[in-house]
This record gives sequence, C-alpha cells and structure tokens, in this order.
Amino acid sequence: EESLPLRDAFSVLFFVSVGMLFDPFSLVSNGLPILATLAIILIGKSLAAFVIVIAFRYPVATALMISASLAQIGEFSFILAELGVGLKLLPEQGRDLILAGAILSILLNPLMFLIVDRMKPWLEKRAGKTAEPEESRPIGPATEPGQVASAAAVSESENGLPPRTGLTDHSILIGYGRVGSLVGAALKQAALPFLVVEDADKTLAKLRAEGVETVAGNAANADVFAAANPEGAKRLILAIPNAFEAGQVVLRARAANPGISVFARAHSDAEVEHLKALGADTVIMGEREIARGIVEAVTGMSPARLDDAAAEIRPQPA
Repeated sequence: EESLPLRDAFSVLFFVSVGMLFDPFSLVSNGLPILATLAIILIGKSLAAFVIVIAFRYPVATALMISASLAQIGEFSFILAELGVGLKLLPEQGRDLILAGAILSILLNPLMFLIVDRMKPWLEKRAGKTAEPEESRPIGPATEPGQVASAAAVSESENGLPPRTGLTDHSILIGYGRVGSLVGAALKQAALPFLVVEDADKTLAKLRAEGVETVAGNAANADVFAAANPEGAKRLILAIPNAFEAGQVVLRARAANPGISVFARAHSDAEVEHLKALGADTVIMGEREIARGIVEAVTGMSPARLDDAAAEIRPQPA
C-alpha cells in the first residue's frame, strides 16, 4: 500500500515521456499511414474481440463492452515496438506509427464507449434479444429457509454490470477457495442466507449449479461489491488471502454500512493490524491457528493458556 504513490508517479512519468516523443506534425506528413494504423486498432481489433466474445455465446452487451475496452493499445506495444526496432524487424517509421496510434486510440477511447452505448439497443434488437421475466428461485437446498433471490441475480444485467441482489440481512462471502468453501458449507448448514463474490469462472459455475447465489467479479471493484447489497448485509466475510485487496473491501463495506460485522483472514501480525485499522472486527491469522491446534494436540493446553502464551511470543517472520 505504501508503494502506491510511487507507482502512480512512475505511471505519470512514463506517459509524459511517451507523449514527448509524439510529433504532432507527423499527422500532416504521415496522415494516411497513421489513419490506417488507427483504423486497425479502433475497428479491426474491436471487431475481432466482438466476434470472439459472441462466438463464446456471451451477451451482446458484454461483447460490446469488451470491444470498446480493447479499442486502444498501451505501454506494452511501445516495448514490443522498441524491441522490434532493436532487432531490425521494424523500421523506425513503424515505431512512430505505433506511438501515434497508441496516443490517438487512448484519446478516442471514451468516444468508443459512447458509440457502443448508442449501438447496443440496435444490435440487441437485431439479435432478437427479449427481456426475460424475473423469477424467484431458492438458493441452496429446499430445506434452507430465507435464501431466496431473483433469477436476475444469476444472469448478467443489460448494461454489463452484475445485477444487484435481493437478499437482506445476509452474509457476503468474498472468495470461495479452500477457506471460503468451508465457511460457505457452514453457513449453508446453519441455514444462514449468504452470497459469494468470486471471479473464477469454474467456481462460479459450480456454485450456481449448487443453487448458491453469486456475484461475478472482483470485490474490490465498486460496481461488483455494490451488487452484493452491503447496505442491507449483516456480515462481511473475507476469505481471500490478499490483505491489501481485503482492506479495500473493508473500507467500501464500512462506507456503505457502518454497522456491518467484518471478519477477515491474515498471514501476519502486520496484516492483522492493517485490517483492524481499516475497520475489520475480527481477523484470524491462519499460522497462529495452526500453531494453536498443534500445541493443543501435543500438550493438551487449554485455549485460554494458549492465548496467554502466544501473547508473550512474537512470531518470527517468514
């Protein structure tokens, strides 16, 4: 987290340096080659992305959003161009065209999103897309009360953003790996309403097949987290191992719902302090719990005595 200002500073320095290499007069002297390069980036690249996404049977809205997002080239193209010039695979004029195309495509990218928004209704109508009625269905086994959500919570909304859940007084479980799956199983067994925020496609498909409500995406994203209805949630359970990402989610949760109970995991005392400082109520350090289990099994020491002993010992850094 402390390195973020440096990252931003170097990003600004990089793009300023690239911008200084751009000669505006080249637009006049090499107008046609630059326009051709720009057309390949804005039209050719976007069209290829659109066709590929549609071929995988994703909604038109998703295909359009991805197409607009890819209608530009960035810093990696500069590295490849410089490498090509160094290996004498690309003339210097080609590098200049790539540089001009990159800068212009970045400047025109907001316009691409505007065009996409205008085109989406027409393309969806041409594709014969019809709005499906919202239906209610159970989340989890039929014997579990209180876990009901709409079908809109499972499919993607028309604007490409995850739809907002209809659950209230629920638990938001972030991550469904080794830790999250055990927590989810316990919540399901206790008949407590919950949803899972996850970005792994295979995990999402498995959860949906089991009838568990999901929100697809990274919880650190504002739109994704908002879809989990943190304002109406009772608990936030962070089962992801990345303490920095978890800290961002804690801040969003506290801003949306100051009364929400926040549980998180950590791997060090520094991470525990970091998450608690941001507003987490309970932070479990995995290594400490493993040590407690081993010591209790070997010595039979009670949990209270274990806590007293642990307070006197500072864990050694890895």
